Amino acid sequence: MKILVTVKRVVDYNVKIRVKADGSGVELANVKMSMNPFDEISVEEALRLKEAGKADEVVVVSVGPAKAEETLRTALAMGADRAILVETEDQVEPLAVAKIVKGVAEAEQPGLIIVGKQAIDDDSNQTGQMLSALLGWAQGTFASKVEIGDGKATVTREVDGGLQTIDIKLPAVVTTDLRLNEPRYASLPNIMKAKKKPLDKKSPADFGVDTTPRLKVLKTEEPEGRKAGIKVKSVAELVEKLKTEAGVLGNP
Repeated sequence: MKILVTVKRVVDYNVKIRVKADGSGVELANVKMSMNPFDEISVEEALRLKEAGKADEVVVVSVGPAKAEETLRTALAMGADRAILVETEDQVEPLAVAKIVKGVAEAEQPGLIIVGKQAIDDDSNQTGQMLSALLGWAQGTFASKVEIGDGKATVTREVDGGLQTIDIKLPAVVTTDLRLNEPRYASLPNIMKAKKKPLDKKSPADFGVDTTPRLKVLKTEEPEGRKAGIKVKSVAELVEKLKTEAGVLGNP
């Protein structure tokens, strides 16, 4: 079985986000970029399934600018077999990504597609679900455990009430949650080898997909700074402040 994994290049989670002076978006110049953390988990899960003998090949795909090649090489250094870059400078929205990955899936014929449940830049949490609908495949979202066997995947999902376990028929789309695994670090020798591996480069036009954004960002602003909290000496004082200062409680 072949596993297809999507990865996205985002601002590193350790970086403090800054808004551009003109409010047109987030400052990306001279900012450290890395693989989306949920996608790191996806790559790790695919590699573990391969090591367990459940898969023969792990293919990673990214939709984004030419610099996304670095992100793909990180996945190759972790242990992925091949990488595909669908290159575009547009700000690609989830539906366009899902359509492109659908085209890649039709060409690659994977038995399983693993997608990070969301990206930390736009927090959309849509691509996996849209991809499942476009392909007509079963889906298991927010996975904290995945087991493969007998032509099906048993997925333990994180839901509001706790955990839910479902069986889905392969081929399927699974989106990963944080508790699924702990991604490995790529070794230096593997990083050097990954730099020499060829990448399969394509464009959205190869899949007949228009990546022009449908949404227009009018303005980006930083959230207001939080006010310092205070300590109160009693419940009565807390209730009084909630009434008079915060204005969140009314008189009975």
